[in-house]
Amino acid sequence: MIFADAVAWLLDPVNWSGGKSIPVRVGIHLLYCLGAVLGAALIAVPLGLYVGHTGRGGVVLVGGSNALRALPTLGLVTFLYLVAGGGTAGVLIGLIVLAVPPILAGTYAGIQDVDRGVVDAASGMGMTGAQRLWRVEVPNALPLLVGGLRNAMLQVVATASVAAYVGIETLGRPLLDGLRVLDYGQFVGGAILIALLAVVLDVVLAGVGRLVVPAGLRLAAKARRAGSGKARSSGAQSRRRGEPAPVESGGSTA
Repeated sequence: MIFADAVAWLLDPVNWSGGKSIPVRVGIHLLYCLGAVLGAALIAVPLGLYVGHTGRGGVVLVGGSNALRALPTLGLVTFLYLVAGGGTAGVLIGLIVLAVPPILAGTYAGIQDVDRGVVDAASGMGMTGAQRLWRVEVPNALPLLVGGLRNAMLQVVATASVAAYVGIETLGRPLLDGLRVLDYGQFVGGAILIALLAVVLDVVLAGVGRLVVPAGLRLAAKARRAGSGKARSSGAQSRRRGEPAPVESGGSTA
């Protein structure tokens, strides 16, 4: 049974000692993931804030982000590895390129999702553009921004496995070695480790999100989702009865 073989491989003491042990590979995999997401955030967050705040270049940003998502992972990492002359720089750059789109999309969408009435009120209070950005828009955009970071981390955890193709001892090595010798227990064991690392990192980032996102924003987001769900449900019931769907009041009418 493949699952039993995977458990046996995971519990084998030989795999937990030495320079190519499971802890060493987990550490290398984790370093690449953290480095890639941090590098991507340094690029994508300022760009997303600028485009979202000014409204300039939104079409180009969306198109470029979609183009980056379409890049073949293995081909990109291998190409940059060869261009960089080997080493870790090419692999890290490739992972950064792949981590930029979800962070960029989350940051841009977070700024665009801020209630324009709140932004206009800040302008009416005399706030400058920079003050509106950092005191109003960024705090309100944090839920989607953190969501973009979580998506990027999950993608990079899975993608970093391909670094094993160019000789780097990430958690992709058990996958390659298992396929080469038809040891499916080792293959599944490596996949389990990658999945566990992804879950742990996502839980950690979710906890960070709860710490940095104000409680009022979390409650407001839940209220909006609940209100949207009720409106869709009410609209569906009205259509079944042949009645016009209820319209939510957005304020007084002239």
